[in-house]
Amino acid sequence: MANEERVDILAYCAFLLTYPSSAWWHALHEVKEQVKHLPDLESLVDVIEYIEAQPVGDYEDEYVRLFDFSSQTNMYLTSYDSTNAEEQAAKLLVYKDFFLRHGYEVQKELPDYVPALLELCSYLPLEEAWPILEHMKSGLLTLREELAKGKHMQVFIIDTVLQYIERGERNHNE
Repeated sequence: MANEERVDILAYCAFLLTYPSSAWWHALHEVKEQVKHLPDLESLVDVIEYIEAQPVGDYEDEYVRLFDFSSQTNMYLTSYDSTNAEEQAAKLLVYKDFFLRHGYEVQKELPDYVPALLELCSYLPLEEAWPILEHMKSGLLTLREELAKGKHMQVFIIDTVLQYIERGERNHNE
């Protein structure tokens, strides 16, 4: 997979997983048009069409219920694999270090926030992004499982990221 495709895939997934602000809604159609031209991303087009078919307020309410008010499907990876506050704090420091080592700092969210991590990985060279993506995988698998249990369309966004990671793992092992 070309570096440009990786950047696009991760950036589009980050975009689709962020809160649907008014700027987000204005950019959605353009993102859909761009995603249509990338190979193997039909599921993201389907997600966007699902979103577009809903009234704005309904999708915003769904997003908030799904990602902001649910402990099973939130966007913070350490909440999935930490058994106590000390362990979670240590894991947060690992994510914070990912940002700081690359000259970025998360301003509005915790450093384990999925969209911010995906966006960071879309900017970095693959060899620098790869350890972050590998580190994210177990939390993403748990989030994916919870989204699938609830039959939420956003599972396809997480699937796209996981498929990218798994392709990279196969390439590294060959």
